[in-house]
Amino acid sequence: MKKLNLLLLALLIAGTVWANGGGESTDASGDEPFRIAVIMPSATTDTAFSQSMWGALVAVQEELGGESAVELVYSENMFKVPDASAALRDYAIQGYNLVVAHGSQYGTLVEEIAPDFPETAFAWGTDVNTFGLDNVYAYTAAAEQGGYVNGVLAGLLTKSGKIGVTGPIDVGDAHTYVSGFSQGAASVNGDASISETWTSSFSDVALMAAAAQTHIAAGADILTGSSQAVVGSIGAAEKAGDVYWFGTQADQSTLSPELVVASQVYDWSAMLLEIIAATDEGKYGGDTYILTLANGGLKIAYNPAFDLSEDVKAKADAVIEGIIDGSITVTP
Repeated sequence: MKKLNLLLLALLIAGTVWANGGGESTDASGDEPFRIAVIMPSATTDTAFSQSMWGALVAVQEELGGESAVELVYSENMFKVPDASAALRDYAIQGYNLVVAHGSQYGTLVEEIAPDFPETAFAWGTDVNTFGLDNVYAYTAAAEQGGYVNGVLAGLLTKSGKIGVTGPIDVGDAHTYVSGFSQGAASVNGDASISETWTSSFSDVALMAAAAQTHIAAGADILTGSSQAVVGSIGAAEKAGDVYWFGTQADQSTLSPELVVASQVYDWSAMLLEIIAATDEGKYGGDTYILTLANGGLKIAYNPAFDLSEDVKAKADAVIEGIIDGSITVTP
């Protein structure tokens, strides 16, 4: 990579302590740009999972010197695993330094393809399994942490005492987010009831909208959920007019400025910087990264357009600090 500033890179990732105590970060320097390819199940503009990774990649590219330092390419809407398999292998054949398979459904592909390209670094998530391969990084998010914070806010704001969850499949970070959300709501409002609907689809917007409408018809005045399909849920909340939304994975306030209260945001930037530096030094995998509130990989983005009282916000901020210092424990 072209003349990256070691001090800048060190400052960017200094103090970041990942759950696995990941390897030492080093400078990435050389004559050619560092080449990264990413495969995603949805669009780079989904305001959810895929956008969280693409946004981090673009931010890292800018931090490290632009296109001359980091080359980025992507394949989006890779819902079909066979299509993703062909893309992963093709990027490795083309000599990309890092190939990111951004979706838990891609794990078997990474396990199969990575051994054929021992000097290509692969990263995939959300999971913690590197398959024992020296050229595979795994990553995930402790989504229950931000879920807990959102749940506290929801428990404090609900008037009906009824909260609806619209999720895709009850696994991975969708499961942990909802688990944390439920714990947070119960911690401040023991009378609140939370109903969950899992649509079995990450992409079916109509199903997600229908699930949200069912919750609203049953009296829910708070909704939350996960996946790119939640635009359907938010649309249902907007139609109802008085139902608040809590987001995760990316800042979803732009989808409904008047109804989105806050979002848990995934920031993969520090992880990517560390992987880039390690890869440039000849380390192609073997580590697992977990985003947390403590290491800055998870952030709570309050919607500035939503009229959140200072008292409620202060309680949420106190919860964030409690999770960071360990005085509040959240179960995945």
